[in-house]
Amino acid sequence: GILSIPKEYIRPKEELTSIGNIFEEEMKEEGPQLPTIDLKDIESEDKEVREKCREALKKAAMEWGVMHIVNHGISTELMDRVRVTGQAFFDQPVEEKEKYANDQASGKIQGYGSKLANNACGQLEWEDYFFHLAYPEDKRDLSIWPKTPSDYIPATSEYAKELRGLATKILSVLSLGLGLEEDRLEKEVGGIEELLLQMKINYYPKCPQPELALGVEAHTDVSALTFILHNMVPGLQLFYNDKWVTAKCVPNSIVMHIGDTIEILSNGKYKSILHRGLVNKERVRISWAVFCEPPKEKIILKPLSETTSEAEPPLFPPRTFSQHIEHKLFRRCQEALEKK
Repeated sequence: GILSIPKEYIRPKEELTSIGNIFEEEMKEEGPQLPTIDLKDIESEDKEVREKCREALKKAAMEWGVMHIVNHGISTELMDRVRVTGQAFFDQPVEEKEKYANDQASGKIQGYGSKLANNACGQLEWEDYFFHLAYPEDKRDLSIWPKTPSDYIPATSEYAKELRGLATKILSVLSLGLGLEEDRLEKEVGGIEELLLQMKINYYPKCPQPELALGVEAHTDVSALTFILHNMVPGLQLFYNDKWVTAKCVPNSIVMHIGDTIEILSNGKYKSILHRGLVNKERVRISWAVFCEPPKEKIILKPLSETTSEAEPPLFPPRTFSQHIEHKLFRRCQEALEKK
């Protein structure tokens, strides 16, 4: 019921000039639009048809690094179950949600919280979230998954399993697109055993001054791939050709991002795009992001030798996944301090 937002949520001046009304932004037809890739023919028997589909996916990954994917093989019914159960969790009284509260200070990052972290300027993002490991099944801790609603665990488990299969298909197309063996990228990010699927449900409440706040500040994903389901309320913006482009809401689609991990392995051929989330006065926005992440310490991320040459030297130094995350946090802190 507040009419103005606390000062910790107000973004710095240089960001405010580009924050507009998300519903108006979504209506705009001019300018570049986020590509929609139809995966119906990704495994077609007809070589020509199959190649056309794979080429479109590769092109979007190289030019944008993000796309709507449709005909991805995950049923509308299952996606609706995920949406319904996730929303039902957030609709509960705060005392119920607090039972699942995380504790960043003690390293307990899974569970319910408000914003993942203060940024270096002490600014807050206009969101609550629920975060947990969703796959592989033997690495999950079901004790911190919501018990209410009762369909949360079955629906989310099935969805994560389906996404894991989709990730394999996408990674094989991206591998072939680099002239590599079909299973190469999957192996490089941990394979069936080690690639982790982390679920983060982002809940963006209505905001009395949406022109001053952000749901999620501008960032690139550290993951290999990110899959995002949402409740058809716009909010996602991509920084493309030096301008913020608003993603339209495409029914039954999943938004897929190429993350830093694949950008590094491909030596920048596939893009990890800068993006952010806007909020609004009228409607609650919820998004279900699943981050496909390599193991933190076991793999050294660096451009694959096949993606480099004398003309195209490696653009990224070798780092483990956890070193890459630390490097990004450090860099963001430095940048924030320089702006002060």
